[in-house]
Amino acid sequence: MSSGDGRQSRAFTKPTFTEAQASALVESVFGFKVSKIQPLPSYDDQNFHVHISRTKDTADDPVEYVLKISNTESSQTRDLIEMQNHIIMFLREAGFPTASVCRTKGDNTISLVSVDSGSETKGFLVRMLTYLPGRPIAEVAISHQQLYEIGRLAAQLDKTLEEFHHPKLNLLHRENFIWNLKNVPLLEKYMGALSQNRNREIVEQVIQLFKEEVMTKLSHFRECINHGDLNDHNILVDSSKSASGDAVYQVSGILDFGDMSYGYYVFEVAITIMYMMIESSNPIQVGGHVLAGFESVIPLTAVERSALFLLVCSRFSQSLVMAAHSCQLYPENKDYLMITAKTGWKHLQQMFDMGQKAVEQIWFETAKSYESGIS
Repeated sequence: MSSGDGRQSRAFTKPTFTEAQASALVESVFGFKVSKIQPLPSYDDQNFHVHISRTKDTADDPVEYVLKISNTESSQTRDLIEMQNHIIMFLREAGFPTASVCRTKGDNTISLVSVDSGSETKGFLVRMLTYLPGRPIAEVAISHQQLYEIGRLAAQLDKTLEEFHHPKLNLLHRENFIWNLKNVPLLEKYMGALSQNRNREIVEQVIQLFKEEVMTKLSHFRECINHGDLNDHNILVDSSKSASGDAVYQVSGILDFGDMSYGYYVFEVAITIMYMMIESSNPIQVGGHVLAGFESVIPLTAVERSALFLLVCSRFSQSLVMAAHSCQLYPENKDYLMITAKTGWKHLQQMFDMGQKAVEQIWFETAKSYESGIS
């Protein structure tokens, strides 16, 4: 859910391709004839669900794809987006349910297309991935065991990415990237998007506490590459029936690698906990199950655990502040931008009302129960 590496402003242009223009792109760049195309929701890029017509030459190819058109700012970071494609392919080879990357007619993973808007020519990076089956976990009621599995998946991703090598890996050190949890203090310049009320007061407190209690601990956290956006719309699940007839959900897809950057193990689990809380009817309980799954692969240190509460609050703050800011810029996209805000403010307030000690007790006791087989 990001734009480039820094400032969200009118400095970038969100693509506004029509369905007919997008179909023409698929044909000219990738060589496929489109039988059906429909827009998909997106934060600041443009996505289309594409069905292609089979031919003798493409009889064995997939028929459904996602066409992704980057905004003008992201389109200036070709090397970074190409590397994201390579990471998606690497993870797929490692057994993760990521998409396959479609190659262009020129045998590249990405293409820059120029659009003449009259007053200027704008460049947009275009790529196409296979369409993954399943429903976003935002749409299903997930069990404690499934929360555990999602926590485990987050840790396995980070662990596997330790084996990823690329000559331009340093591009993932995205110093002013607003969605990296390390950059919570950068939210201060977007606070004008919030009204003067309790919500704003809480975020101001979170930023101050982050400076005092997290920034001083960063050197003690273990570094890794983070997916950075394992939210409830970026994890897809397929259902099957258990022996008792209940629906059991298996992860069928991991989407959106646009927020990848160097971070820390504890960032990944904090981000995952926060997003799994969004749709939960009992949000405070969520953290312990996700944490248990994560720690079954990567146990956190005492210092990392001590920062977890504040990091979850910080991710809520990032998401809520940037959504409010983006709504001012793009009111027509308000429904999608405000997904987190529908319950996010309530959850952040509840965490603050309960306090760190009480929330941690619930999380850590729940996580400990998995060790003894109680959960």
